[in-house]
Amino acid sequence: MSGSGADGTNAGKRPNEQLSSWFLRSGWSKGELARQVNRRARQMGAHHISTDTSRVRRWLDGEQPREPIPRILSELFSERFGSVVTVEDLGLRTVHQSPSVSGVDLPWAGDQTVTLLSEFSRSDLMLARRGFLGSSLSIAAGSALVEPMQRWLVPVPVPEAAQQEPPVPLRRGARLSKPELDLLEATTAMFRQWDAQCGGGLRRKAVVGQLHEVTDLLQEPQPPATRRRLFRTAAELAELAGWMSYDVGLQPTAQKYFVLALHASKEAGDKPLGSYILSSMSRQMIHLGRPDDALELVHLAQYGSRDCATARTQAMLYAVEARAYANMGQPSKCRRAVRMAEETFADVGLDGEPEPDWIRFFSEAELHGENSHSYRDLAYVAGRSPTYASLAEPVMKRAVELFGQDDVHQRSYALNLVGMATVHLLKKEPEQATAFADRALTVAKRVRSERVNTRLRKTVDTAARDFGDVAEVARFTDHLTAQLQETAEAV
Repeated sequence: MSGSGADGTNAGKRPNEQLSSWFLRSGWSKGELARQVNRRARQMGAHHISTDTSRVRRWLDGEQPREPIPRILSELFSERFGSVVTVEDLGLRTVHQSPSVSGVDLPWAGDQTVTLLSEFSRSDLMLARRGFLGSSLSIAAGSALVEPMQRWLVPVPVPEAAQQEPPVPLRRGARLSKPELDLLEATTAMFRQWDAQCGGGLRRKAVVGQLHEVTDLLQEPQPPATRRRLFRTAAELAELAGWMSYDVGLQPTAQKYFVLALHASKEAGDKPLGSYILSSMSRQMIHLGRPDDALELVHLAQYGSRDCATARTQAMLYAVEARAYANMGQPSKCRRAVRMAEETFADVGLDGEPEPDWIRFFSEAELHGENSHSYRDLAYVAGRSPTYASLAEPVMKRAVELFGQDDVHQRSYALNLVGMATVHLLKKEPEQATAFADRALTVAKRVRSERVNTRLRKTVDTAARDFGDVAEVARFTDHLTAQLQETAEAV
C-alpha cells in the first residue's frame, strides 16, 4: 500500500490511458485539475483532501485514488464535456456505497421505497446547497441504469398470507379523510403549475418538504386504497422534485428522485405514471449526451403502458422517442416517431377518459416544440444541416406562437424562443437569431431555470463565435452578460 494521503495502491500499476485521454482533451493543466478537485472536495465537506500536481501525475501513471476523488473526477469531466463521464470511463475504481447514498439498483418493495424516499428527501432538505448533496452521488448510465429500471415491468406477487391477514388497526388520528387526500393531490398539481411558470429554482425545497411529509404518512398504517393514493402522490412529488433538480443543474440528485418516483409508482399500481417518470429520465439522458440510454428508457415506458396509457401520454412518449433518435443521428426513425406523435395526438380526448394532471402539460404547443427540437437536433448531428433546420422552423414557429398565448408554461416558452434562435443560426441568419434570443432573455429573467440560462448562454456564445462581426450579435452578447447573472443551482 502507498502511504500517499487520500490515494490507494501503487503495486503493479500501469499508466491510466483512459484518464489520460480525458485529461488531454479537457485542455486543463495538472495544476488546474488539482485546484478543481480541492475546491469540489471542500464544497462537499471533505476537507482532508489536498491534491497537487504530483498527485495528478500519479493518477495518470496508474495510481488509484480513494473515494471521494473518483466521484469528484467523474463530476468534473462530465461538466467539462457536457455528457456523462463515469468513474469507469476514467479507468478508476469506486467503492460500493449503500443504496440510500448512491446507486439506482434498489429493492422493489414498498417499505424500502418509503424508507429511501424519507432518507433522501430529508438529506436533500438538510444538505441542499451546491456541491454538497450532489457530490455524494453519481450519475448511473448504460446497463447500470437501464437493467434495474426494467424490473419495473416485473409483477410483484402478493403472498397469500398477506391477502388473508386482517387489516392493521389504525392509530387514533392516523386515518386520512378523502378531503385530506384530495388536498394533497391538489397541492401537488399546484406545485407542478408553479414549476412550469417559474422554473425549478423557486419551489424545489417546498416540493421536497411536501414529499417528506407524504413519506411520514406512508410510515403510518393506512387502508390499502389510501396507501395506493399516497404512493401515487409520493411518485408525482418525487418526479417533480427530480424534474426541478434537473432544471437547476443537480443531475445526480434528479436521477435519484426519478428512480425513487418509479418505485413509488409501481407500489401505486399506476403504469401510465411510471411511463411518464421514465420519459423524464429519458429526457435527462438526452440532455446528458446518452441518447442510446434515453431510447431504451422510452421504449420501456411505451411497452409497460401500451395497454393503459391515454392518447396524450402515448403521443408524448413518441415525441421523446423522436428526440432520442434525432440525437442518435437516425433521421428516418426520428421522422417516423414524429409522425406517430402527431397522429396519436389527433386522437386526444376521443375516448372521453379523464386524464391525470401530470400529462396535461403535453399540449399542441408542447407537441410542436418537441418535434421541432427533434428536427433541430438532427440538424446538429448532421453537421449543421440547413435542410433539417428548415424542417424545424415552421413547427417551432407554431410552438412559439402557442406558448406566447400561455401564461403558465413560461419555461417552455423561453426554451422554444432559444430554439428558434438556434434554428436561425443554423440557417446563417444571425440578426433573426439575436431577435429571438432577446425575447428569450426577457422570459428567462422571470423564470428561475438554470437550463434556460445555460441554453441561452450557449446559443449566444455560438452566435458570437460564428457571427461576432455582426453588430446586433456583438451588442446582444454584451447585453446578455450584463442582464443574465450567474445563478446558484441548488435551492
